[in-house]
Amino acid sequence: MSKPVSIHVNGRTTMVEVDDPDMPLLYALRDNLGLHGPRFGCGLGQCGACTVHVDGKAVRSCVTPLSTLSPGQQVVTLEGLGSSEQPHPVQKAFMDEQAVQCGYCINGMIMQPAALLAANRNPSEAEIRQALANNLCRCGTHVRILRAVKRAAANI
Repeated sequence: MSKPVSIHVNGRTTMVEVDDPDMPLLYALRDNLGLHGPRFGCGLGQCGACTVHVDGKAVRSCVTPLSTLSPGQQVVTLEGLGSSEQPHPVQKAFMDEQAVQCGYCINGMIMQPAALLAANRNPSEAEIRQALANNLCRCGTHVRILRAVKRAAANI
């Protein structure tokens, strides 16, 4: 039997009908709310494709059960980070640096540094590399991604 669960996503509170309160947040975002920024990758929280912000902290939504969210916690997905008209500085920097290639990792590669820059407006290159270390990318745009994060930091 499904049960309504209230979650606050991208500035709006919405009800999601779920059969299992331990359903991963990723499934609610994609399947119930139609948000496709966070992607299913490994399903183990190791690749970063599913990264979202919960109260400003980058978390892996594939291993975050809905039941662990407290009422009022703010979830932000790639879609809620910025808009086409006003992209977040990290999104804009990725476009300016042409840091996107295949797109598989890009959700995590944007969401992770966006959380880093919210907490540290002037990270060192080592801190940026550490923040990106647990995001899998196989297309080889690592240099552009690093440049994009540095550009975003300079523009925040």
